[in-house]
Amino acid sequence: MTKPEISIIIPMWGVEKYLRRCLDSVKNQTFQNWQAICVDDGSPDKSGEIAESYAKKDKRFVVVHKENGGLSDARNYGMPYAKGKYIMYLDSDDFIHPQTMEIAYKTAIENKSDIVSFQYDRFYRPQLMVRHVLHLDTDNVVPFGIKKRYNIEKIKTRTSDDVFDFATERTHNKFNPNRKWLVKHCQVWKNLYKKDLIKDSPFIKGILFEDFPWWSEIMLKQPRITVVPLPLYYYIPNFGGIVLSAKQLRIMKSLCTGIKSAYSLYVENATDDQMKKWQSQFMWFFVNWAFRKLKYLKTDEEIKSARDEFTEMRDMGIFNDVPNEWYDLRENIYKFINE
Repeated sequence: MTKPEISIIIPMWGVEKYLRRCLDSVKNQTFQNWQAICVDDGSPDKSGEIAESYAKKDKRFVVVHKENGGLSDARNYGMPYAKGKYIMYLDSDDFIHPQTMEIAYKTAIENKSDIVSFQYDRFYRPQLMVRHVLHLDTDNVVPFGIKKRYNIEKIKTRTSDDVFDFATERTHNKFNPNRKWLVKHCQVWKNLYKKDLIKDSPFIKGILFEDFPWWSEIMLKQPRITVVPLPLYYYIPNFGGIVLSAKQLRIMKSLCTGIKSAYSLYVENATDDQMKKWQSQFMWFFVNWAFRKLKYLKTDEEIKSARDEFTEMRDMGIFNDVPNEWYDLRENIYKFINE
């Protein structure tokens, strides 16, 4: 097999129900020069066997097996096997449009981009959520846009050497003409990355929402980014919806770990302008998210653990510079710490 241009890393755990759809979406790409690294993260079901069946028929599929270590660990584990010049991530219960690689690769080459950012289909996920509430089938729903074929020569893009001008966690009015050019949120799976940009930036193992600190680090490397405002990724929502205090504590602590890690990195490496933009466009949104988890905590031990986290962040200076819109949040955090 010739050396692939794109390596797509696919962590797998408990996804035998969805995996064939995911792998078929890779196999059916209009761009052919790819390598799919399927990381069996100690899955208890037949995910590993399913992936192996694809690898037997198509050498572009590479399957590696490891003990369970979580999503971050699986993504990190797959990186040494990546032979491509570019990297993509695909969650194994999701899938992609047939032209995803073709569009992203051509855009990267033409614009000499370190990152090509596309979007996920914003109609498909709500459609599935509504059907779930109505107790209708969600497994066989085909997105409207997946049959659309794009004329690549006519796709409009926007390129910048300042990712901080594009990336945000902020919600913008749908009538804002620049809304489609924003790199909303920090999901790692809706981008194509140059391997040299990310190969030395592993995900933090053992936390939830690992995307945030990782993406914060990647932004600091000042990548050249091109935005393609097309819905090329199909994201499957989690229908669980069970709020357990122990899980909420883990979410809160994971968010705090990500905030502390990224803040320390920015203190050491960011310019004043980068720090200001990162805090206002990302950090305070995640501080707010972590703080809102307090209402789910039930035991004194859980509340003490949360107080320790926010006290540590205060002592690191994370709350020193606060935009006006987040002033009340900071005051509420300080009140909680001093209770």
